[in-house]
Amino acid sequence: MTQKIFVIEDDENILYGLQDRFTSDGYDVDISNADEELDTIVSRIREFRPNFLVLDLLLPKHEGLEIVKRLKNDDELSDVQVFVFTDLSDEDSRSRSVGLGVNYYFLKSDLDVNEFADKVEGLIKGEQIEEVAEREEEEEGGDDLVLE
Repeated sequence: MTQKIFVIEDDENILYGLQDRFTSDGYDVDISNADEELDTIVSRIREFRPNFLVLDLLLPKHEGLEIVKRLKNDDELSDVQVFVFTDLSDEDSRSRSVGLGVNYYFLKSDLDVNEFADKVEGLIKGEQIEEVAEREEEEEGGDDLVLE
């Protein structure tokens, strides 16, 4: 069965970059630029039934954490793993995210879209974050990878 990823991001370059990358790597992908009402977004997620959600916390109409709350309080969606990819680097945002059930928290300032997608795919495949870093270093031949 193909793994499904739902991406919610208002930056179109990131949104379509992740869609292209995950689709080309064999995932079934649905996207939202978060311009819809919150109920519509949650309904679309419920209908798509993703295994994973990639979410920006800074969205034009909604706070990303409100989407996380709705998912984690929904019996049908509570098991969806959530990957946050955001500009919010403060400890309060990270703590609140983890407290609401976010599985992974990444900063946009630390990773470009492809590096982030590499980490997501590695985690989906069950690799520990350190294993993902080691594999990337071997592939790139570099030693400058900085982890969260």
